[in-house]
Amino acid sequence: MPLRKNIPARLLGLLVLLLSCWACAPSAPGPEADYDPEARLAELQITLPAPPRPVANYVNGVRAGNLIFLAGKGPRRADGTELTGKLGQEVSIAEGYEGARLTAINQLAVLKDMLGDLKKVKRIVKVLGMVNATPDFVEQPKVINGFSDLMVEVFGARGRHARAAVGMASLPRGQAVEIELVVEVFE
Repeated sequence: MPLRKNIPARLLGLLVLLLSCWACAPSAPGPEADYDPEARLAELQITLPAPPRPVANYVNGVRAGNLIFLAGKGPRRADGTELTGKLGQEVSIAEGYEGARLTAINQLAVLKDMLGDLKKVKRIVKVLGMVNATPDFVEQPKVINGFSDLMVEVFGARGRHARAAVGMASLPRGQAVEIELVVEVFE
């Protein structure tokens, strides 16, 4: 008889355990209702331009499964001009930072064009930031932070990424920065 008295208690314990596991289980993959990078862009008063067109024989991005590989883009303004010059010479760190931020906006325009909705971005995975710099310039990370900071501002924790920030002897058309990235998207 003592075993029968414990059956309801055991069932109750099992039920509580199952419910707690169910409550902690991850939800179905996909963006949460409150995840809206485009609304965040509006809060930041950022309007995405038309995506910059490739300047040679390549495409802006290639999707392979749930990854998108974006070609390098630079700090092209809406009027078509670019931030050019060398960091450590005629371009300051602050100007380079703003150029990297502008490059982020251009890359977001490409993503929006490819995906239709930035809510489909699951994670910014990897960033390669190239800085047109003098041989003695060593502050590349401070420049590329302009890109990284905006990714985190727009995507929150999903915008945190692995990154390389490297110096280059030159970049196409003399642009001050060029940045490429890899993005994971929801299936």
